Amino acid sequence: MLPDPDPEPSPPAGHGPLPTHLLPDGASIGPDGRLSIAGVDLLELAGEHGTPLFVYDEDHLRARCREAVAAWGSGVAYASKAFLCRAMARLAHEEGMSIDVSTGGELHVALAAGVPGERLVLHGNNKSEAELGRAIAAGVGRIVVDSFDEIDRLDRLAVTQSGRPKVLVRVTPGVEAHTHEYVMTGQDDSKFGFGLASGAAAAAVARLRRAGSPVELVGLHAHIGSQVFALDSFDKAVAVLAEFFLPLGLSELCVGGGLGVAYVDDERSPSITDWAEAVRAAASAAGIGKTVRLTAEPGRSVVAAAAVTCYTVGTVKEIPGIRTYVSVDGGMSDNPRPVLYGSGYEAFLVRAVGASRPRTVTVVGKHCESGDVIVRDAQVPEGLAVGDVLATPVTGAYGHSMASTYNKVPRPPVVFVRDGNSRVVIRRETLDDLMGFDL
Repeated sequence: MLPDPDPEPSPPAGHGPLPTHLLPDGASIGPDGRLSIAGVDLLELAGEHGTPLFVYDEDHLRARCREAVAAWGSGVAYASKAFLCRAMARLAHEEGMSIDVSTGGELHVALAAGVPGERLVLHGNNKSEAELGRAIAAGVGRIVVDSFDEIDRLDRLAVTQSGRPKVLVRVTPGVEAHTHEYVMTGQDDSKFGFGLASGAAAAAVARLRRAGSPVELVGLHAHIGSQVFALDSFDKAVAVLAEFFLPLGLSELCVGGGLGVAYVDDERSPSITDWAEAVRAAASAAGIGKTVRLTAEPGRSVVAAAAVTCYTVGTVKEIPGIRTYVSVDGGMSDNPRPVLYGSGYEAFLVRAVGASRPRTVTVVGKHCESGDVIVRDAQVPEGLAVGDVLATPVTGAYGHSMASTYNKVPRPPVVFVRDGNSRVVIRRETLDDLMGFDL
């Protein structure tokens, strides 16, 4: 990890160089101020592949996967909704993680990557019979049951299969994590899971444990939300879950995912190891013994900080007394999080990573929406100009995975870098690709 620059004299708060803790592990700044990741110069990479461009530090990804396995054990699953392609699925599997998939499409990609069915966990609040059928046929290791309708589907499907699929019941514990309302999932009013307070969770367990059930209930699952920084939110969830879990005598408890990551200068986040230690301590305090398989599903915390997105500045429009708009060649089609959640990001020039950033601008995309904002109040160097490669860090999660072709803008490529080499793992969409489904 690079040390944070400490220029003399110190610039005003918020005007300093990009905090380097937001960059991938393999980031380095050359004598000329240019950024390299894993020994690959980003300006050269952007020149080769064009922009927008997602660049992932492969060793960073592998290190976080290994940390997750060390912290949680072999049952830990990578939450693939954060970022999934065949290369990412293979990488997570190679490093010992299972993979959490939530749709038939994610299941298809993971299987196509060669991940064995038993290393997959199937989620989803509205799994179709086709999705469940394929999961059972593939020997998916765990199915997380989310509704009574799903139990009915499993009853119809599982009786035709050899063996009994192993299932977890998803429980909503009534714990509200301190995060954006759109990514809160543990409260009673949620589209996910069975509520504890309403008695639905107890009824679901009873149905799945009835005599002759074609599935095997092995544990409970809960997920309280995403981008959670306060570890005591997980403590509260474990304490509530334990009261329900312990009398059941089940062997597995999964606390889901949701660990937050730092996106901007003044944020610091717990590590995956910190998170696991806190949850294990809470479980022990609640009387959950070491014989219980305690697992989790990290996604964002594995991939977010591993990547940066590179853009090219196309327009600088100053409106005196109001603001300066810096338009780049991407936007809400490759990073919808600012539009959806009001998420904050930093911005920096790839050619001058260590430069002070005294100028406040609004970085916007090229889409026909006033809300197409990437960074509302971005701090940038004074010398920013048309043609510069501007980058945003911590874009490895929910960028490419939530990308669209709005305004018929092709989705960017994804490049993995390692040991001075680069490889394209997702190619850039072409204009002809945009018409690939037209008839």
